[in-house]
Amino acid sequence: MRDPVIITCAVTGNQTTPEQNPAIPVTPEDIARESLKAAEAGAAIVHIHVRDPETGAPSMDLGLYRETVRLIRQKNRNLIINLTTGPGGRFHPSEEDPKIAGPRTNLMRPELRVEHIADIRPDICTLDLNTMTFGREVVINTPGNVSVMAGIIRNAGVLPELEIFDSGDLHLAKDLMASSTLETPGLFSFVLGIKYGMPATPESMLYLRNMLPEKALWTGFGVGRQAFPMAAQSVLLGGHVRIGLEDTLHIEKGVAAPGNAALVEKAGSIVKALGATASTVSEARQRLGLPEHPRGDL
Repeated sequence: MRDPVIITCAVTGNQTTPEQNPAIPVTPEDIARESLKAAEAGAAIVHIHVRDPETGAPSMDLGLYRETVRLIRQKNRNLIINLTTGPGGRFHPSEEDPKIAGPRTNLMRPELRVEHIADIRPDICTLDLNTMTFGREVVINTPGNVSVMAGIIRNAGVLPELEIFDSGDLHLAKDLMASSTLETPGLFSFVLGIKYGMPATPESMLYLRNMLPEKALWTGFGVGRQAFPMAAQSVLLGGHVRIGLEDTLHIEKGVAAPGNAALVEKAGSIVKALGATASTVSEARQRLGLPEHPRGDL
């Protein structure tokens, strides 16, 4: 029998909007409340972005991260918190001169993209390895910038979750492991179904899984309508599960998800139907090599 399946809930993201689904949490209070409900529904990890409370737009404001984490820890000390470091890598070439950044550019120095990680020291943080077309812009994560971020993450004692959008990202991860920039065997997340990345298919997931370093832990997930099929596929291939309003707005075809907890409950039922069990927080901490309890208080 396989090890328990760790369920991660991606609570809000930075692309989906409350206009698309009113359940999308925006304020620190909303995000914390959704995180706690997801934990009650069976999630061992919550993956968190923050948003401007006034506009709902993506934000990297340190105060918003600190308040969101504080509110979660106030009610649930042991829930595993995974903070994003994805924002800050987007480049929009201007119409007049492609060398000049257009208005949708949000490029930041790599140190600033992990400022909240060094300050808060969550259990886990994502580390994107992709350079790719993303919507109308490109996302740029050069080996040099990734290395700077990886060093700060390591010094903070935080476990990086390596985000893989295409096979080249895995080659980069292996090169960074060979240079000891990243530790082996690593924690990986396959992001499937993003246009111009790997498609959300069983073949893609199997291909990426077979490229992993030996003994690596991994989660495979799909976006949109492929969220639940890819959750099932990940369990079948020995991986873990991620679900949440960042990845899908619907609980089933044509039915808006009422919140993250409902998505987690459905994912848990899929795990059970496939003969596996959902991991507790304590089991997940042990499996990931995390301390039994988080460090300190905010």
